[in-house]
Amino acid sequence: MSNYQISLVMLACISVITVSGVFTMTSLAGMFSLGQAAYMSICAYLTFCLARYLSLPIWITAVIGLAASGLIALIISLPTLKLRRDYFALLSVGFGQMVSSIVILLGDWTNASIGFSKIPKVKGLVWIILGITALIVFMVRNLKYSRFGRMCIALKTDEIAARSFGIDVYRLKVKIYVLASVIAGVGGICYGLRNRVISPDAFDWSLSAEMQILLFFGGTNSLTGSVISAAGLKVLPEFLKGVKLFGVNLQDCKTIIYCLLIIVVINFRTQGIMGEQELDTAALRRFAGRFTRGKGGES
Repeated sequence: MSNYQISLVMLACISVITVSGVFTMTSLAGMFSLGQAAYMSICAYLTFCLARYLSLPIWITAVIGLAASGLIALIISLPTLKLRRDYFALLSVGFGQMVSSIVILLGDWTNASIGFSKIPKVKGLVWIILGITALIVFMVRNLKYSRFGRMCIALKTDEIAARSFGIDVYRLKVKIYVLASVIAGVGGICYGLRNRVISPDAFDWSLSAEMQILLFFGGTNSLTGSVISAAGLKVLPEFLKGVKLFGVNLQDCKTIIYCLLIIVVINFRTQGIMGEQELDTAALRRFAGRFTRGKGGES
C-alpha cells in the first residue's frame, strides 16, 4: 500500500477507537457527552510532552497519560454525574473548552495554538494501531454481553427500575464514564502518533459531536454499525478531495454532509443503519447458508 492508503487506514482505525469509547457510554449506559475529545487532548499532550521534556520512553508516558485521563474523568464524574442527563451534556461542552484553554495557557510547554510537533516517529505504526483497534473493539464487544454491560443497558432503559433491582446507578455511571474516557485517551495517543502534531483546535467540541454523529448513523445499539460508520464516514471526505458542487469544495463541508446523512437516517431509519443487529459468526453462518441454498435452488 502507498503511504496515503496507510494513512487512511490509520485514520479509520482512530475513528473506530474513539467511537467505540462513545459507544460504551452512550449506547450502553445512555449517557450523552460532548467532551470526550478533551480526554484525547489530555492524554495526547501528557504523553508526548512528558516524552519530550523528561526523555522517557513513549510507552511509559502513554501509561501515565491514560492513568491521568482516567483520574481526571473520575474527579469530573463524581459531582457531575449527579446532575440530570441534559445538564451533564451541557457541562461536558464546558469541560472540553476548559481543557483547550489550559493547553493554550501552558503554551511554554505545549506550544499553544501553534501545535506541538515534537512527536517521535514509530516504526510499524499502522500494525500497532490496527492491533489496538482490534483489541478495543473486542473488549467493548465482550463488555456489551457481560453482566456489567447488561447492567448498563438496564440503566439506559429505565434508571428507576435499575435502581429498584439493586443496581448502584451512580457508581455504574462513574465506572462507564472513566472507561470511555480512557478509551478516548487511547485514540488521542494514536492520533498524535499518526499526525505527529497536535493542537487544541484538533480536539474541540466539534470532534466530540462528530463521534456522536458517527455513532447514531451506524446504530446506537449496534457496535458493528458504529464500527462500520466510524471507519466509512471518517475516510469519506478524503474521497471528496477536489470534488466541487456549485463551486464549493465538498471536503470542506464534511460536517454539513454528516448532518444531512443524520437527517436522512432519522427520517427513514430512526434506529440507524444496523439498528440493534450485530455481525457475529452465527449471522455469517446464516447468511452463508442462505446464499448456499439459493445457489442449490438455481442448479
